[in-house]
Amino acid sequence: MLKYVGARVAQTVPILVAITVGSFFLIHLVPGDPARIQLGPHATTAQVAALRHLMGLDKPLASQYWSFLSGAVRLHFGESLSLHQPVGGLIASRVGATALLVLYSLLVSVVVTVPLGVIAAVRRDRLADHGIRIFGMVFFGMPIFWLGLLFILLFGLELRLFPPGGYGHGFVGVVESLTLPAVTLGLSMAPLFVRSLRASIIHTLDSGFVEAARARGFSERRVLFRHVLRNASISTVTLVGVTISGLLSWTVVIENAFAVPGLGALLVSSVSARDFPAIQGLVVVLSVAVVAINLLTDLAYAAIDPRVRL
Repeated sequence: MLKYVGARVAQTVPILVAITVGSFFLIHLVPGDPARIQLGPHATTAQVAALRHLMGLDKPLASQYWSFLSGAVRLHFGESLSLHQPVGGLIASRVGATALLVLYSLLVSVVVTVPLGVIAAVRRDRLADHGIRIFGMVFFGMPIFWLGLLFILLFGLELRLFPPGGYGHGFVGVVESLTLPAVTLGLSMAPLFVRSLRASIIHTLDSGFVEAARARGFSERRVLFRHVLRNASISTVTLVGVTISGLLSWTVVIENAFAVPGLGALLVSSVSARDFPAIQGLVVVLSVAVVAINLLTDLAYAAIDPRVRL
């Protein structure tokens, strides 16, 4: 297992280097001078030149990239042009809200997926299975921003069960404020997980080792939860890892819809303000998070199925 982990970690190094190269040069390919955009059209040539020197834009590209890479390793991405604060500090102050939202959404999705997937598989082609399929089609086909607006109107403004937006204080306040966005994201992901888990359980129920477990006199509950569910969850774990990576991009929409002060909201405001240092820092941090999630997914896959390590 240690050899497998070391090999997977080593494979992420060139990916991380490619991320820094892509994020650095992608910003430099954007039309317009960042200094001129920041100062406005009425700035003099001397003022633009002074700001370019302050930002290090008058140095060769290789030197700029090395400065950017050395700063990225220390999570130092310079100063935000719009907020006039260190980008690393801005990201650190907002990463908690995004991480809690992602984890809360995943928890909601798992709580919904496991019972529905098991019921749909055990009662396949019956009324319960058809009802769960209809549930999946409705929530999978509904745009995530539209589902979020419906929850805001119904549970936030009409019933007043949860705050329609913002970010609370303390554990209870944070949980209450993140409930609606987390349920929105969780229900959007759940149909994919339910479909995957249902298909895997049905396939596993027809396996020979299941028949052998039943022949030993094991109860159907023990066969299902101790033998079938663990083997059937392998493909679903892979799907969860891929979906969480996409979930980071969905948080951009949800955080702005529910006014959650996370990385997605900061990214939108930075793009609107042409805040290039903040954009570069956010792209690197979010990309590294995606790589880390994929790595953890591979490790979880290997832990569940020992054959992967071979």
